[in-house]
Amino acid sequence: MSTTLLLALNFPPFGGGIARMMGELALRYPPRGLTISTGTWPGCEASDARFPQTIDRVAVGAKRLRTVNGLCLWTWRATSLVRRTQPGFAWCDEVKPAGYPAAWLHARGGPPFGVIAHGADFLLLDAKVRRSAFKRWTARRMLERCSVIVANSRWTADLARSVLEFLGCHALSAEVRVVPLGTTPSRFRPDIDPVAVRRKHGLDGGPWLLTVARLDFHKGIDTVIRALPAIRAAFPTARYAVAGIGSRRSSLEGLVAELGLGDAVRLLGFVSDEDLPALYNAADLFLLASRRYDLLVEGFGISIVEASASGLPVIGTRSGGIPEAVREGETGFLVEPDDPAAVAAAAIRLLGDEALRRRIGAAGRAAVETYYNWDRVAADLIRIDREFRRS
Repeated sequence: MSTTLLLALNFPPFGGGIARMMGELALRYPPRGLTISTGTWPGCEASDARFPQTIDRVAVGAKRLRTVNGLCLWTWRATSLVRRTQPGFAWCDEVKPAGYPAAWLHARGGPPFGVIAHGADFLLLDAKVRRSAFKRWTARRMLERCSVIVANSRWTADLARSVLEFLGCHALSAEVRVVPLGTTPSRFRPDIDPVAVRRKHGLDGGPWLLTVARLDFHKGIDTVIRALPAIRAAFPTARYAVAGIGSRRSSLEGLVAELGLGDAVRLLGFVSDEDLPALYNAADLFLLASRRYDLLVEGFGISIVEASASGLPVIGTRSGGIPEAVREGETGFLVEPDDPAAVAAAAIRLLGDEALRRRIGAAGRAAVETYYNWDRVAADLIRIDREFRRS
């Protein structure tokens, strides 16, 4: 099989969930079966050495690939790669900006290409094409050349189909596939000693509730904080830890002070990838109370399946793609967004029933081992690649 081209703004050591997914894909494609075109990032030389693929970096910072000059350089460099490697298919890590060079190449005899949809990217595209004739024209010109869209959840797939139908891309709307995401069960597992990470972050006592997310409004961290007084009324020693950075830290600290929660809430800030598996093992419950807000949404929720892999029961919300990461009543419980009372009730139920916690945690671990893992995700994407590639 000829090589596959991956056009990726987001690729390690660039941070974030999309970059992580692209890195996991690169580790699982056949060696030298993937040629990755991306930008530069501090530490990229050391990072690139761990991938068994050809990584070609445009001589501009990854974030500048969104600019006109960056796109031109990226397209020029990708054109050279296509001439040299003759790929049979190309993946775009997200619809924009990677879709632009992919469409330009395809229009000039380059490979068929697919776009990976994450949720918020198509929300943003939807908003832009509905208010701008020029944005509609450019999006249509790009997407009418695309062969397949791969969505991370059914929710994201429905959103993508809606945008495509609005643009008149009816054939592509029929080629939207769903590939739910996963994690690495050998890395996130329930037998990791949490003593060192507890000491490092001051996580004494408990039981501990945990969220791993950016401190953004749509993550719903404030909802869990508002639920905590009711939880502590039933379990006075219960505390809440949040791993992540973001613009909402000061407002969350204000809410903690307003509710008189003191050190019952710990905003841990940045937690390294190396410490994350142990951090999950230091907790008793995982919560992701995300809500849709403006153009932000949880397209799937990788942190949920990381928690499940670690043997934690999870509480999520019926928002975006979260219901596809939580098997209701099996690996966790779902509540409505912005409902602290419902969050508190679910948490109290789980904290009060050790057998239920163990059963749900074990079921979550089994779900990751059998389905929500990167091996299955990569196999699904490779199968779609083979379906649409140029023979």
